[in-house]
Amino acid sequence: MNKTTSRSPWAWIPTLYFAEGLPYVFVMTVSVIMYKRLDISNTDIALYTSWLYLPWVIKPFWSPLVDILHTKRFWIIGMQLIVGGALAGVAFTLPFGRFFQYSLAFFWLLAFSSATHDIAADGFYMLGLSQGNQAFFVGIRNTFYRLAMLAGQGPLVILAGYLESSGDSIAAAWSMTFFIFAGLFLAFFLYHLLVLPFPPSDVKRESNKLSDVAKNFGKTISSFFTKKGIGLAILFLLVFRLGEAQLAKLASPFLLDDLNEGGLALTTSDIGFVYGTAGIIALTLGGIVGGILVSHHGLKKWLWPMVFAMNLPNIVYVFLALLQPHSLGVVSAAVVVEQFGYGFGFTAYMLYMIQLSEGEHKTAHYALCTGFMALGMMLPGMVSGWIEDQVGYLNFFIWVMICTLPGFIIAPFLKFDPNFGKR
Repeated sequence: MNKTTSRSPWAWIPTLYFAEGLPYVFVMTVSVIMYKRLDISNTDIALYTSWLYLPWVIKPFWSPLVDILHTKRFWIIGMQLIVGGALAGVAFTLPFGRFFQYSLAFFWLLAFSSATHDIAADGFYMLGLSQGNQAFFVGIRNTFYRLAMLAGQGPLVILAGYLESSGDSIAAAWSMTFFIFAGLFLAFFLYHLLVLPFPPSDVKRESNKLSDVAKNFGKTISSFFTKKGIGLAILFLLVFRLGEAQLAKLASPFLLDDLNEGGLALTTSDIGFVYGTAGIIALTLGGIVGGILVSHHGLKKWLWPMVFAMNLPNIVYVFLALLQPHSLGVVSAAVVVEQFGYGFGFTAYMLYMIQLSEGEHKTAHYALCTGFMALGMMLPGMVSGWIEDQVGYLNFFIWVMICTLPGFIIAPFLKFDPNFGKR
């Protein structure tokens, strides 16, 4: 057998999913920290970076084009090159005037390229592996995706903080950081160009099938919206993270802002440790514990503990805003509690989407669920900065707690298979 079709999955799955996770972190988290350090207002940061969720909201609707216009391998390699170019574009614009507008344009390019890469990579995973290997490597791919989240929010942000403290301007420090990101993706591009296999089933579709694909896609979409209880299900997908969606956009600005502005006056490197390292580890552990417990007892038994875990730990930010502690250990402990609860509670949300997607069109319906999930993060996030600017951090975090109530109200009305998720 040709080695290009039989290459070990260990050679490409870890790097592929590490490369899939990083751009999402750059767009959703690193951009917020960077713009805060460059003195952009919370209102503008939350509004414009929340718009960057849009590609993930609508990606289910252009996934058929990725499926038919070329091979998945082509899309993966091409998008990694474009991601590298977009990162270089951000780096190039930061030292100049009107950097906010120009860098946002490159972040838009980065977001659309990343969402397209997600579609292609997930499809390639299924084409490039046997069913047995798909099951075996699912934990590996998720682990390396999580490691990308850890690297993007932790060491790479700490690197930016180190460059800030080395004597260069903040803009120059972040420009250098993004040039390093760009170089990393050039390396991914070259590596995967050489290493990704050529699965026999990964072939370009005939262009005359586009109309058939569009017709079938329309039927698939309509079948999702005719599911029993779909209205309540969509409402749950949109509001279960209503508080978290707003908190996520203002957590880093709060930690970075000066004490007289209601913040905690942490440095960029501190953020890389508190939120990007300790926080991500806690988030991952929360998800692992949640998955283990559900696998033993089923989702229905653990639904309410997970609803509480998703929402109640947000109160640690009320505590931090009220006391403004100087101890990095205290701040880290509070963030760890919130992130562990988020990871634990998010398990219920993910499994509910999987249950809702069950049926003939499982993959497409799950993609629609993730689109609603992204919309539920995008819309509240857009206004969160304006709300905080009007009321201050303490009252904003109290507002976040109020926004957790819809999840508690809707959860009792959801329908669950009592044994769903149980091994």
